[in-house]
Amino acid sequence: MNTHRLQLAQKSLLGNSIGDAFGESFFGPEGAVYSAIHFREIPQTNWEFTDDTVMAIAIYTSLEMFGEINQDFIAKAFARNYHLDFNRGYGPAMHRTMRAIEAGENWKEVSKAAFSGMGSMGNGGAMRAGLIGAYFYDDLKKMKKQAFLSSEITHANEEGCVGAMAVAIATAINTQLLIENKTLEPNEFIKKIVVELPNCDTTSKIRKSLTVFPNYDIRTVVSILGNGVKMIAQDTVPISIWIAAHYQTNFKEAIWRAVSALGDRDTICAIVGAITIMNTKDENIPVDWKNKVENWRESQFYQKN
Repeated sequence: MNTHRLQLAQKSLLGNSIGDAFGESFFGPEGAVYSAIHFREIPQTNWEFTDDTVMAIAIYTSLEMFGEINQDFIAKAFARNYHLDFNRGYGPAMHRTMRAIEAGENWKEVSKAAFSGMGSMGNGGAMRAGLIGAYFYDDLKKMKKQAFLSSEITHANEEGCVGAMAVAIATAINTQLLIENKTLEPNEFIKKIVVELPNCDTTSKIRKSLTVFPNYDIRTVVSILGNGVKMIAQDTVPISIWIAAHYQTNFKEAIWRAVSALGDRDTICAIVGAITIMNTKDENIPVDWKNKVENWRESQFYQKN
C-alpha cells in the first residue's frame, strides 16, 4: 500500500465531495439560485454528495486495495452502491446500466451496448477521475490508461473516456505543481493537458478554451464551452478544465466560479474541486465546508469487499 499516493487521492476525493455537495445545493428556482450566487450564500442543504462522489469512492477503494483500476471490482462496487441508494442523482442511462450489472449482466457488454452500440459519451467517467490523477501524478502514461479503464466500465465511448483522461491529467499536473510549489500560466496548464489527449470533440473543445479570457462573463464562457446541460463529456469537461486552469491554487474561488456556470453544477463543481484542491493550501480550504460535507469514509458506500 502506497500511503503517500493514497493520501493524495484522498485529498482529491475530498475536493470532489465538497464540490459535488456544494453544487447540488444550488438547484432550485432560478431567481433564488442567481441571488444565492450573487450574494455568495449557500442555500439550505444537508451537504450530501451525489453519484459523482459515490462512484469516486469505488475508484478510491480499488486504488487502496489493488493499487490500480480493477474494472470487475469497481463494476460490482458501482452496482452495490447504486442498490444502497439509487436516489443520488444517477442519470437515466446509468439507472439502466447499474440495474443491468446488478442483475448479473457483463459490464463490458452493457457499457459497449449503450446508445445503440456507441457507448456512453456522458460526463460520468470524468466526474470520478480526479483522484486517479492524484494517485498516479508522476506517471502520465499509466495514469491515462487507468483513467481510460475507469471510464470504460460505464462510459465506453471515446468522448467519455477522453473526458476522464483530461480530468485525471489536470489533477496530476496540479498535484505535481503542489509538490514543486509552483503554478502555471493558465493557457500553459491547458496546453499540457491537450497535448496528452487523442484528437476528438472533447479535446478540440478543451483546446478552444485557450481563446477564452478570464474576464469574460460566465454566460459568455458557457456559450463557448458549455456547462454540462447536455450531460456529455464535451459539454462538461472543457469549462471545468478552463476554470481549474485559472484557479489552480484557489479552491474556494474555483468552486464559486464553477457553480455560477449553472448547468450540471454538481458535476462541474466536483471536477473543479477534485483538481484545484490539490494545489490549494489547507488553510485556504473553507473549514466549514470540510466539516459539513458528508464524510465519504463514514458512508455506507466505502466498503472493502
